[in-house]
Amino acid sequence: MTAAVPLTSPRPERQIWCIGGGKGGIGKSLLTAALGWHLARSGKRVVLVDADLGGANLHTCLGMANPSVNLGDFIRHRVNHIEDVLLETGYPGLGLISGASDILYAANLKYAQKLRVINRIRGLDVDVILLDLGAGNAYNTLDFFLISDVSLLAVVPEPTSIENGYRFIKSALYRRLKNVATSDAVRDLIDAALDQKNALGIRTPPDLILAVEGESPEEAEALRRELAVFRPRFVVNQVRTTADISVGHQLVTACWRHLGIRALFAGFVDYDDHVWQGVRQRRLFVADAPQCPAAQRVAQLARGLLRDESLTLPW
Repeated sequence: MTAAVPLTSPRPERQIWCIGGGKGGIGKSLLTAALGWHLARSGKRVVLVDADLGGANLHTCLGMANPSVNLGDFIRHRVNHIEDVLLETGYPGLGLISGASDILYAANLKYAQKLRVINRIRGLDVDVILLDLGAGNAYNTLDFFLISDVSLLAVVPEPTSIENGYRFIKSALYRRLKNVATSDAVRDLIDAALDQKNALGIRTPPDLILAVEGESPEEAEALRRELAVFRPRFVVNQVRTTADISVGHQLVTACWRHLGIRALFAGFVDYDDHVWQGVRQRRLFVADAPQCPAAQRVAQLARGLLRDESLTLPW
C-alpha cells in the first residue's frame, strides 16, 4: 500500500466527525467506514483516522491488507508528517490513516504525544475527517471525542450498550467541564461530582454548577456555556424493531433530565445480513450492496448530518 499524495488546497470548511461508543463490538468501525464512503461519493474529500489506539481494525472494514505505515510511525517520529501515513483506500476521495498497532505503547499516549496527534489531525487539508474511536472512556478516547465538530455515539439496543453509552457521554461531559476549569478548587469539585455518592450532594451537572457558583461565579458561567454547546448525537445500530429505534430517543431524554445537555438523535441503522457477510468477505457493505436496508440508512444518516435535517430534540 502506497501513501497518498498530500492535499494542498485550502479547506476552511473542514469538519472533524467522530464515532465513539461505550463498549466494543457495536459497529463503530463499520459505521465510520460506511459514512466515509458516502461522504466521499457525494464529492467530499474524506480521511478516516483509526483512533482506536492499540486495537486498530478500520483497514479490515475497508478490505485493505495490514498497512505498511500507520499512526504509530508518526507517534514514534519514524515519519515527519502525518500525511506520510495517509493511505489510499481504493475508493475515490477516501483516504485512511491506520491506527497504531503497538498495543501497550499506543494505548497510553503521553499528553505531548496526544496533543501533537490532535493538532496534526486538525491540520489535514480535506473536507471531512472521521475518527473511529476505541471503546470505553479512557482520557485519550474522550479527548478525541471532544475535539470533534460532530460527535456521534453509537449504541446497540442492548442494556449493556445503552448503559455504557450514557456513561460515556457523562464522562465526556465532565472531561469537557474540567478542561475549561481554571482553578484547582473547581477541578476538585468536578472530580467529586464524578462520584455519585459524594458527600457534597452533587448528583448532576446543574448541581455542580451551583456548587461552583460559591467558589467562582465566572467559572460557573463558563461551565454553563459548555453545557449549552455540548450536543452529542446518538446513532442506534443493529435495529430490528420499532422499539429498538426508541432507544435513541430515550437516551436523548435521559441526557436532558440527568445531565442538563441537549443531546440529539441522529438516526439508526438496520440489522442486515449484508453487513456481517461483507465483514467475512473483507468487503464494505455499502459499496457491495448499496440498496440493502443498512446501506440506505447510512446514506440517510450521512445526508442528515450534512444538512442537520435528521436531527431531533426531545421536546
